[in-house]
Amino acid sequence: MAATGCSTSIYPAPMPGIDVYLLILGDHLPDPRTGRAVGEAERVRAVVEQAVVAEEAGFTGVAIGEHHFTRYVVSAPELVLASVAARTSTLRLSTGVTLLAHRDPVLVAEELATLDVLSRGRAELIVARGVSRQTNAAFGVGSADLRPRFEENLRLLLRLLEERDVTWHGEFRSPLIDVTTTPRPVQTPRPVVWTGSGSAVSADLAAELDLPLMLPSTLRDPAAHLDVVRRYRAAGGGRVALPSHVYVTPTPGEARERWRPYLSAYAEFAQPWRGQGASTEVDRLMEGAAVCGDPAEVAERLNGLTRLLGLDAHLVVVDIGGLPLAEVVDTIRLFGQEVLPRLVGAPVAGPTGRRC
Repeated sequence: MAATGCSTSIYPAPMPGIDVYLLILGDHLPDPRTGRAVGEAERVRAVVEQAVVAEEAGFTGVAIGEHHFTRYVVSAPELVLASVAARTSTLRLSTGVTLLAHRDPVLVAEELATLDVLSRGRAELIVARGVSRQTNAAFGVGSADLRPRFEENLRLLLRLLEERDVTWHGEFRSPLIDVTTTPRPVQTPRPVVWTGSGSAVSADLAAELDLPLMLPSTLRDPAAHLDVVRRYRAAGGGRVALPSHVYVTPTPGEARERWRPYLSAYAEFAQPWRGQGASTEVDRLMEGAAVCGDPAEVAERLNGLTRLLGLDAHLVVVDIGGLPLAEVVDTIRLFGQEVLPRLVGAPVAGPTGRRC
């Protein structure tokens, strides 16, 4: 089935070697300048509209987050991505992230494969443990079980995506006897599965399973991830991606003042999930995890992060803190027109995944 309502990009492509995804977490906060908050339904539909614009702007893909019981509005990213699939034709479609410790890997395998079929082979997955105690409690996941449940579910998920007639016994779900999930994914041996984490233990697991590593979107200074990336690459790990909160305007000096109230509102909201890290003082954030400026400055900053961490992909977070949809869309389009052509990739990885 051909995608409907899609359009061909008129924007320049990024330089070879770097992928750029639009990451949409979907916080549902009021505009700090006006106090207005859109309704939940409008907010969810806006996520789809942004993804469609991202394809037009030349982004590699879109990643949509999963959250529960918070003021993040998307709890079922696979359903939103299916809507995006119907209106796009080239955009890679990923969760950002799937809370795998809280989900049945059989159902996750079925949902991912269904999205892969509907999108003609464009589905991806980013899996992570999550950090919300409320979500853990609501889904009956004890803190001591979080890590082993995640690892067990991930190992089973990979088998279900790659194999037929899976027989399996584990600790946290009932056994499987000769189970083949349907439909089977279009991509072979399976769609890309990223491991999302900034911890050494998860980086080790990603390297062991030969999975790419997605660093967390916690507004921490990117240099804080250096040790984990070095450990991952030393263990033979491959691709690494970093989320960055981004705002771009046509002229220098405009971006900081315009973005300041939105970044501040989001940083205050997200503080409980940031873990240890630097202050949420806005100017300090703008020097580290939050990237803003005119196109040349934004590109220079992102290229610096590519060099620092040897990145293979950027995840660009634009829609935060109640920023009006029109400004979000304008930023995505300007990013595609003026920033993407300036982005460069890291040196090519060698056969062990280490940088040459």
